[in-house]
Amino acid sequence: MDAKQTAKKILDKSYVGTMATVEAGKPFSRYMTFFNDGFTLYTATSKKTDKVDELENNPNTHILIGYDGEGFGDAFLEIAGTVTISDEEGLKEKIWNDAMKPWFEGPDDPNLVILKVTPTAMRLMNKKGEEPQDISLS
Repeated sequence: MDAKQTAKKILDKSYVGTMATVEAGKPFSRYMTFFNDGFTLYTATSKKTDKVDELENNPNTHILIGYDGEGFGDAFLEIAGTVTISDEEGLKEKIWNDAMKPWFEGPDDPNLVILKVTPTAMRLMNKKGEEPQDISLS
């Protein structure tokens, strides 16, 4: 399996990762749940969160996703990207699942927004001790 196929497999089976934004020139990371369509990532959040304010000021993000926690050799992805914030109803319907109920009333909740992450760079890391591998996004 080549690096691009491995990256796609990681995105298809991994849902929880860390997402960093920039606040006052410094990074701030938090765990997020991600959904993917190819190499594009989506995550739900409230428009009242600090991360939305941070992304409005600086749309750059850095994501780590895929580490299984089994030890050395676990492959994961480092993803640099830009974020757009969407309250488009069709996208909210597409991303909605019942696990979001503790935070939102439903896909029509006015505070629900979807963060769309468009990767600008992606690297496959720690694959059985191999050197990091850049993933072609074209």
